[in-house]
Amino acid sequence: MKKISLIFLLMLLMGLPVMAMEDPETESIETINSASISVNGNTVRVANANGEVLEVFNLTGAKVASIRIDSPDKTLNLNLSKGCYILKVGKVVRKISIR
Repeated sequence: MKKISLIFLLMLLMGLPVMAMEDPETESIETINSASISVNGNTVRVANANGEVLEVFNLTGAKVASIRIDSPDKTLNLNLSKGCYILKVGKVVRKISIR
């Protein structure tokens, strides 16, 4: 019975679709309102978020920075120390890692 269950589980796993991996150096996310955040190192690009505020939080929830986005396509250089951060623009939230 265990062998049949194991074979069934293996066949089920083989039938699952394979997920494609994205380039880890450049990450982006888009939402319904088309606002997007792209990160490459310490450089952050915020698109389609004119008039919104970019908030940067550390993993303990403390706000590290707050920057008003004043153009449809804004590129910012964040001077953050190494670690993980959470970026928020409107309803778009993105977890990033600075190395």
